Amino acid sequence: MFTNTNRLALARHYRVLLLMGFDFAGAAGSMAVLAGGGAGTSFPAQPTAGTQLTMNPSQATYTGPAVAGLDINARATFITRTYAHLGGAIIGFTLIEMYLFSSGWAERIASAMLSVNWLLVLGSFVLVSWLASWAAGSLESKPAQYAALTGFVVAQAIVFVPLLVIAQSRAPGVIESAAVVTLIGFAALTAVVVFTRKDFSFLRGILMWGGFLALGAIVGAVIFKFNLGTWFSVAMVALAGGAILYDTSNVLQRYPEDRYVSAALQLFASVALMFWYVLRLFMGSRR
Repeated sequence: MFTNTNRLALARHYRVLLLMGFDFAGAAGSMAVLAGGGAGTSFPAQPTAGTQLTMNPSQATYTGPAVAGLDINARATFITRTYAHLGGAIIGFTLIEMYLFSSGWAERIASAMLSVNWLLVLGSFVLVSWLASWAAGSLESKPAQYAALTGFVVAQAIVFVPLLVIAQSRAPGVIESAAVVTLIGFAALTAVVVFTRKDFSFLRGILMWGGFLALGAIVGAVIFKFNLGTWFSVAMVALAGGAILYDTSNVLQRYPEDRYVSAALQLFASVALMFWYVLRLFMGSRR
C-alpha cells in the first residue's frame, strides 16, 4: 500500500523518470547486444546447410550450422525451444514483479533507485546486458547460458520497478493495457517475418544508430533537464518494432540450433523495450 507521503515522493520523481525515458530493460540491453552480444554476431546473409557460424574476435568462438539450413524437424525444435524460453522469461518477469509488489519491496526499490543518478543505473544496466548477451551467445555451458538469461530477466524486472510503481499509483489498470498491446504488437510483427519470409538484417545498422542517437538524447535530457515528450516515446516504440523484426528474422534464419537461450534473450529484450514505451505512452495519455 502507498502512503500519501510515498505518493508525493513518487510524484516528485515522475519528472525524473520522464526525463530519463530510456528503456533500460530493452533499449540499453538491445543496444549492448547489437554492439557486441549474441545478436551482434556476424552471420552470413544467406545461410545454407553447410554454413559455419563464428563469433567475432572479441567474443568466445564457436561454430555450427545456421538453423535455416537444417531439416524441418530441427528447425521446428529450435523455434519451439526459443519461444518456450521466451515465454518462460516473460512469465518469470511477471512473477518477479508480482512478488515485489505483493511483498512491499517494489516501493522500497523504487525509492532507492529514484534517489540515485539515473546515468549510473543506465551504465550499470548496459554492462549487465552486454555480459548476459555475451554469455548466452558465446559460452558452451548450458547452465551458464541459463544463468545469463535468468540474470537478465531479474535485472530487467528490477529496473522496471520505478516505472511500474508510478504507473500503478497514477493510472491503475494501465500496466495491464500496455502489456496486452505489447503482446499483440509482438505477435503481429512476428507474423510479418514468418509469413513474408523477408530478411530484415538490413535493420541492424538503423537500430544501432537509432539506439545511440536515443541514448544521446536521453543523456542530454538528464543533464539539461528537458522533456523529450510523447513523440520520442512514439519513435522508441517504432524502434522496438524494428528490433522485433530484426531479431525474429535473425533467430529464424541465422542462429545456430544450440543457441535458443540466446535467441530468447534477444527477443525478450525487444519485447521489454516495446512494453516500456507503450506503457509510457499510455501513462502520458492519462495525465
